[in-house]
Amino acid sequence: MKILKTERLILRPWKLSDASSLYQYAKDERVGPIAGWPVHRSVEESAEIIRTIFMRDDVYAVTLIDDDLVIGLVGLSFANESNFPIGDNDAEVSYWIGVPFWGKGLIPEAVKEISRYSFETLELDNLWCGYFADNEKSQKAQEKCGFKFHHVIEEQYAEFLDEVKIENICRLTKDEWIEIQKQVY
Repeated sequence: MKILKTERLILRPWKLSDASSLYQYAKDERVGPIAGWPVHRSVEESAEIIRTIFMRDDVYAVTLIDDDLVIGLVGLSFANESNFPIGDNDAEVSYWIGVPFWGKGLIPEAVKEISRYSFETLELDNLWCGYFADNEKSQKAQEKCGFKFHHVIEEQYAEFLDEVKIENICRLTKDEWIEIQKQVY
């Protein structure tokens, strides 16, 4: 798996040794539940989640460029892995970041880099993102990255929380991404 870099971040594969860093942020009730997963109860639970869920292709640990400690996640789920129906050459983008790093533009920076990688290297057609109706921060992050509202899933089952939520689905097409790049450069 590739390592991706931005001005302030390194996106790298997860390691089991990241469990204590993951737990530090995932035990905070402000992080997981709004993203669709429960608060972590132990470093061991965090290690198990790394092993069974995070250690796969195109799911990245987010670290600051000058510090290898994990502060968040950005990843891709392809057609058959997505939480909602998407095209065969599409991916769903997932992300979260620890509370001390909220409001610093780090997740938009990570999502923009994984978008670049998705369209340039993986040659995907569309990227999709969902946010639950009560997650305004996630909505703003997606808008900053060029994602546009597409539709609502009124009853989206959040498997890891075992509850039903309203999820807003946004999309970024390859053509829209190319247009954004023309405006940036």
